[in-house]
Amino acid sequence: MPSSKAHNRDSSKTPLAIVTGASTGIGFHLARVFADNNFDVLITADEARVKDAAVEIEALGAKVYTVQADLSRPEEVERLWKEIEATGRPVDAIAINAGIGTSGDFATETDLDRELKIIDLNVRSTVHLAKLAARQMVSRGEGKILITASIAGTMPTPLMAVYGASKAFDLEFAQSLHHELKDKGVTVTALKPGATDTDFFKRADMEDTKVGSEGKSTNDPSAVAKQGFDALMRGDQEVFAEAWSTKISGTFGGMVPNTVKAAQHKKMAAHGTAKKSA
Repeated sequence: MPSSKAHNRDSSKTPLAIVTGASTGIGFHLARVFADNNFDVLITADEARVKDAAVEIEALGAKVYTVQADLSRPEEVERLWKEIEATGRPVDAIAINAGIGTSGDFATETDLDRELKIIDLNVRSTVHLAKLAARQMVSRGEGKILITASIAGTMPTPLMAVYGASKAFDLEFAQSLHHELKDKGVTVTALKPGATDTDFFKRADMEDTKVGSEGKSTNDPSAVAKQGFDALMRGDQEVFAEAWSTKISGTFGGMVPNTVKAAQHKKMAAHGTAKKSA
């Protein structure tokens, strides 16, 4: 069963939001902003830190359920969903946010097992959870789904080929579901941040890259989460978040040839390109 602590809201009247990848980064701040807007939350991540995150979020007055699960494994997605159902509460909103990445030359540097896990988590588990949530929401005629894609899903991403492709999938998947479900009372929003100051680059072994050392300072995860939440509540199809450079890049990116975007990304993602400290 999910764990929870005392709270000061009436659960029979309070909506419930699910947030994956919620121990740190954008997911943690999404959970916080849901809680700050009178949602109870069920948060999940593959690490024990999710329990520490719950303590912080409970301070906002929300009831918080925690589930530690590795969503790259289908049986763990099913276990998570059983824990969600065990709350006895409908899912009013779900933020499918968990994701991982890696960088390096596909043919000679990157690890196949790692790349297959990227696909399992970023793609397969997103489809799996979205299917379970959408079925429940459509049966009730209401609900909101947020899928964390990336600005990386809008361009070629040499040296991050599998990650970029996974986010391109997430983006098109969210856009398609938005149009499928909008007349059934369910909205689907794609969140498209640029490089953000989270643990992503450390976990992806990218701290020695230019994007990992400099680019992540462009976006603040709390602001990304707030903009994603606001777009979700409005029922928007998608939102570029958070810095103006991300919005401009996303909005006008279609005018830049893919060859140019690919060359720029390759320079940013190459190992050893991080700016050296003085």
